[in-house]
Amino acid sequence: MVAKSDCIFCKIVAGAIPSRKVYEDDDMLAFHDINPLAPVHFMMILKDHVDSLATVTDAHAAVLGRMMAKAGRLAREQGATDGFRTIVNTGRIGRQDVYHLHIHIIGGPDPLPRMIAKD
Repeated sequence: MVAKSDCIFCKIVAGAIPSRKVYEDDDMLAFHDINPLAPVHFMMILKDHVDSLATVTDAHAAVLGRMMAKAGRLAREQGATDGFRTIVNTGRIGRQDVYHLHIHIIGGPDPLPRMIAKD
């Protein structure tokens, strides 16, 4: 996929590229998307480089669980008080643009459009 040295999210973790942080601890970082799709749109990433959800192992279970457990509180703090969407795009078919595992948290005051058209 992408070398850690060329990964934009690894550069954000290292502080080489600035970000508007939402949350940070030893294992994860949450920051605002630079092209938000809704009033609330931030991403949560592992600080360690993992290409995608398809490449996680059991060793990642604890940090991924903590990320999901924090998502609700962070979303509410950012203004998504009536719900939000979590999206993990995985691989080419899943339309993953940055090959560093990340969770989009998207919400706002209005209902979001359906992700896939309902027949």
